[in-house]
Amino acid sequence: MYYVRLNYFCGMDLKPESTEMLKSYFPSLTEGQLQQYDQLVKLFIEWNEKVNLISRKDIDHLISRHILHSLAIVKAIRFDAGARVMDIGTGGGFPGIPLAIYYPEVKFTLIDSIEKKIKVVKDLVEQLGLQNVTVVRGRAEEQATQVDYVVSRAVAPMNELVMWSKKQCISGQKGSLPNGWVVLKGGDLKEELFDFRKIVELNPIREYFKDEFFDTKQVVYLPRQVL
Repeated sequence: MYYVRLNYFCGMDLKPESTEMLKSYFPSLTEGQLQQYDQLVKLFIEWNEKVNLISRKDIDHLISRHILHSLAIVKAIRFDAGARVMDIGTGGGFPGIPLAIYYPEVKFTLIDSIEKKIKVVKDLVEQLGLQNVTVVRGRAEEQATQVDYVVSRAVAPMNELVMWSKKQCISGQKGSLPNGWVVLKGGDLKEELFDFRKIVELNPIREYFKDEFFDTKQVVYLPRQVL
């Protein structure tokens, strides 16, 4: 297992994070998948030294605050084999890459407009051997790809995400919930989700994972068929 060494904080040497934490929450993960998550951690740390994808302080929490956070989507919804998922504003590959490892039979398109980030994501995907991932530099609204679900993490307000990808996200059901948007968000969402208040579903991540980091985090689900 790959460990992330935590910095000293207030004079205490904190226990390093390990991908074993993923196994505790997702016991069905295979050894092959755990090895891929291990490799993702190693590769991401190496890239983050060259390209500042996340803060140097946050790198100590890469497994819990980025990989595990991404996998909260798995707790909220199951994607069927053959489903097509678009990750808008993937940044360093979150949540798309952790989800692609978990769902090898689901097709993922990871999109970002920033070239240096796309360069990193392409390398990660190649070195991890993820045959189910396509990486695209561009804007979501410019894509001709049709998908069943749109995922994202702290990229834009919900109304903008819907506007950017409403044309690409088609009606139907290729998972445990009807097609739509499955987005990781945090904080007070009342104002942002006001226009969707009668149809949106909020899933508190603290109900899935025992870490105070997730106390204000949500998986927000918005079905496509009612828009």
